[in-house]
Amino acid sequence: MSRLISIAETAKWLEKRDDFLIITHRRPDGDTLGCAGALAQGLLEIGKTAYVLYNPEATPRYARYVEDCWAADDYTPKTIIVVDTASIDLFTKSALAYKDNISLCIDHHSSNTKYADFVCLESTYASCGEIIYEILMSISGKISETTAERLYVAVSTDTGCFSFGNTTSNTLSIAARLVDAGAPIKHLNKVLFRTKTMGRVKIEGLINTGMEFRFNGKVAIVAITREMMLLSGADEDDLDDIAALPGSIEGVGIGITIRELSSINNCKISIRAMPQYNANEICKRFGGGGHQSAAGATIEKTITEVKAELLEALKDFIN
Repeated sequence: MSRLISIAETAKWLEKRDDFLIITHRRPDGDTLGCAGALAQGLLEIGKTAYVLYNPEATPRYARYVEDCWAADDYTPKTIIVVDTASIDLFTKSALAYKDNISLCIDHHSSNTKYADFVCLESTYASCGEIIYEILMSISGKISETTAERLYVAVSTDTGCFSFGNTTSNTLSIAARLVDAGAPIKHLNKVLFRTKTMGRVKIEGLINTGMEFRFNGKVAIVAITREMMLLSGADEDDLDDIAALPGSIEGVGIGITIRELSSINNCKISIRAMPQYNANEICKRFGGGGHQSAAGATIEKTITEVKAELLEALKDFIN
């Protein structure tokens, strides 16, 4: 049975242990990779041994903030930590080898299934990066420039550069302290939020052309097929935060992105919702989850079938 522990208790828990391996989730974003890289760096700086399990799905956009922490193939850890991962269903294939020995999970998803021996869960936090910051500060009272940079990546990307509704005063306060600690925000904000590749511009054009509006404009739905990816020349890096696109339309309360994955019968849905709706509850209908404002699920059906089931389910959520 899992035991819930506070941030202060987690800090003490980490101080008593060593030889860490940190695991990130499938299709990793800036929060999970930024957290993993920052936690590994922070633990190294207090004399611990800490590495991150290589994630083959990490894209260049975020891999650069963790790649110097990848564990060697022959590394034998004693303590397994998972960050920003709500359930074992989100593990990569290599991470599944450790699924029965997860010592600690640090997370901010209310849908967390409490699969670890100890769980530090702060569901009111906008990002897992905020939790990692407070843990490291509880341990040593300071962080390095490298750690600050990685945590800023985590916090800023999970809040859309502090524009999403999950952003709180605590988020902004921690971001300010990361800047004071040396996070290069001029460079990071330009690279992460104000630069688009040609592939990204082209895929956005295809998405906008095919966008559908339902429920009197309250819902916007976009589909991203494998053919669209080929036509645009876009790759995984180019799809970072693409799910925010339909929700940016005026009057839209629920933005839905349906992504065709490895086959036409395998789709990932990403939902972004305004405060009056609950993306987590919608995705739970399909075996997924997340936050009230942002959630997702993977469904083994075609885009047409997924869209039909989503529209039927939305009848229970929209007045």
